[in-house]
Amino acid sequence: MKFVQEHLPSKSGFNKLPSTSTLSEANWVLVFGSVNRFSERNFASQIQKRYPNAQIIGCTTSGEITGDGVFDDSVHITAMHWQRSQLRFICKPVNSMEQSHALGAQIANELIAPDLKGVFVLSDGLNVNGSELVEGLQEVLPNTPITGGLAGDDAKFTKTLLLNNDQIKDRIVIAVGIYGKDAIVTSGALGGWKPYGPPRRITKAIKNVVYEMDNKPALPLYKMYIGYYASELPSSGLNFPFAIMDDKNVNVIRTLLSINEKDNSMTFAGNIAEGSTVRFLKSDHDQLVAGASDAARQILLKKVDINDKALAICVSCVGRKLVMEDQVADEVYAVQRLLGMQTGITGFYSNGEICSGEDDSHSQLHNQTMTIAYLSEHNA
Repeated sequence: MKFVQEHLPSKSGFNKLPSTSTLSEANWVLVFGSVNRFSERNFASQIQKRYPNAQIIGCTTSGEITGDGVFDDSVHITAMHWQRSQLRFICKPVNSMEQSHALGAQIANELIAPDLKGVFVLSDGLNVNGSELVEGLQEVLPNTPITGGLAGDDAKFTKTLLLNNDQIKDRIVIAVGIYGKDAIVTSGALGGWKPYGPPRRITKAIKNVVYEMDNKPALPLYKMYIGYYASELPSSGLNFPFAIMDDKNVNVIRTLLSINEKDNSMTFAGNIAEGSTVRFLKSDHDQLVAGASDAARQILLKKVDINDKALAICVSCVGRKLVMEDQVADEVYAVQRLLGMQTGITGFYSNGEICSGEDDSHSQLHNQTMTIAYLSEHNA
């Protein structure tokens, strides 16, 4: 696999890019940028003109991840040429949030094949139940690494956009199937959050809305634990996500989206099943950076040859960016240090992360997590 990367800082047009930086044989182009940049006149056609023979996909973000750090209101382009692997691109409309599971299964059924090595997914970030989308994909493709994320909009939570060749739309899901014996697709995912307080059992919940913990109203209990920060809800909830526990370990993290004072409920960015065990989480800058580093270490433990040229697509949560503020690039540098300078870095801050993590056979929706899709090809 060969690739080139191009970066357009804030208010910089395509005419600022040198023509010699393009990859004429590119067959897949990834584009991450702000809602403002995606809304610019002729945005899609300018990229198509630059890469006329490639399939071009991308999404809006809450921050663009590059090997040089994290940027806002910019555009980051990665043009790839997969030399010995095959790619298949699928784009489907999101008709309703209730159909998210069926949509995931439909996409998976169109991608399934004996030589499928991995799937990369970009989704609308507001009109999809990410948990059920991934569950639908996973049920059909139980042993396939599925990575990607839900588009962002700079934490405004109003409208996200996706790029599919010459069209920019909301309410769609784009998936890429990667096929062939030479394709390398693996991943890593870790949060770096630490549990505190006793375990709590979810005794009443409907999908992503939690009403009761330990048979007590959920919201007053949550407020008691976060103390001073309760007056700043729901925004302060980004600092205190939930951990869904598996035995004694954190299985997956869920971010608080909103609260309802009338029924004392809490709405999260992903499903929390009734009967599951949860714990409150807290973290600081150093722990979050360590989590990003450990996500990269999961990839190294799979014994990939990091001396080969590879691309790491980092999808991290907007909540982590808000917690780390001006030091957010530290988690990207931590990934780069472990994977090496020969590994290209791209990605974005999202409304939800899709990753198979330590076990490539079990993908799920994450929140507040650094996830890494590691893509490469075996040498000929």
